Amino acid sequence: MSYSSFRNTMAAFPNLNSDSGLKKLDEHLLTRSYITGYQASKDDITVFTALAKPPSSQYVNASRWYNHIDALLRISGVTAEGSGVVVEGSAPVAEEAVATPPAADSKDAADEEDDDDVDLFGEETEEEKKAAEERAASVKASTKKKESGKSSVLIDIKPWDDETDMKKLEEAVRSIQMEGLFWGASKLVPVGYGIKKLQIMCTIVDDLVSVDTMIEEQLTVEPINEFVQSCDIVAFNKICECH
Repeated sequence: MSYSSFRNTMAAFPNLNSDSGLKKLDEHLLTRSYITGYQASKDDITVFTALAKPPSSQYVNASRWYNHIDALLRISGVTAEGSGVVVEGSAPVAEEAVATPPAADSKDAADEEDDDDVDLFGEETEEEKKAAEERAASVKASTKKKESGKSSVLIDIKPWDDETDMKKLEEAVRSIQMEGLFWGASKLVPVGYGIKKLQIMCTIVDDLVSVDTMIEEQLTVEPINEFVQSCDIVAFNKICECH
């Protein structure tokens, strides 16, 4: 699949709360970081909200994607439009769900229920003002702590020869799972003499993943070096998250 077709294809899924729906979602995310395109969009929110619960670890790609979108919503929200996605039985995405991160603490919801008998028009006491200021400062500090830079990385992975099984090579590469590492789109690129290299994208959280270390300690050691001869970083770009 070319990058342009990957970017523009409208995705469609059956009921995502069934085994068949989760299987299709997991297969869809095998070569993608997001539902459509190269950044989180309303398409991801449509699918995210259609799921009644997080996918189990049985669906490795869907589970990885779900946790990533959940983290983005908690930190900064998602505003990109997307290319379009259809999910059987899902409702349209509310604008508030896309642009506004969800409440980080379930205690706030419980507090709202307990406030039913409170006089909303009464004057705020000094103790209440101080408590509100402390809560706001705590939330702000927590948010700053969670924020971390991200980068988009394009890697060339070369096999030993033209007899190397490229499908198994890619499966071995994608089997590397690290906190803050998200594999994306890939394609095979001819290099000559019948040999093709794997060109694959990934998104990393800068504070959690070192690409150089990953290559040295994961991609070029046993058992993956059975397929991989060498790895090169083709492009390394910081992702700007504008608020």
